[in-house]
Amino acid sequence: MRQNKIYSLLGIAMRGRNLVSGEFQTLEAVKKGSAMLVIIAEDASDNTKKLFSDKCSSYRVPMFRYGTKEELGRAVGKDLRSSIGVCDAGLADAVIRQLDGNK
Repeated sequence: MRQNKIYSLLGIAMRGRNLVSGEFQTLEAVKKGSAMLVIIAEDASDNTKKLFSDKCSSYRVPMFRYGTKEELGRAVGKDLRSSIGVCDAGLADAVIRQLDGNK
């Protein structure tokens, strides 16, 4: 149930244009300060995980590893996505609450 809630929140963020996806767009959002939360797929490459781990910690953006590239992509109506950035504080908080409850 909680899993569906996370994916539906990501879908809402996408429809409201408060979400970026894909490595380049997500990195840009982190650097510009517009990303409030970054989610990396569990099956993303080690290079991708390290890149976002480093960038998110230096820019102080919360980062979680969650789901697969296919699941993240499906949640936002795209093909495979290894990284997603949520750019709305309220939605980011709601997703973080769900992710924290998932541990």
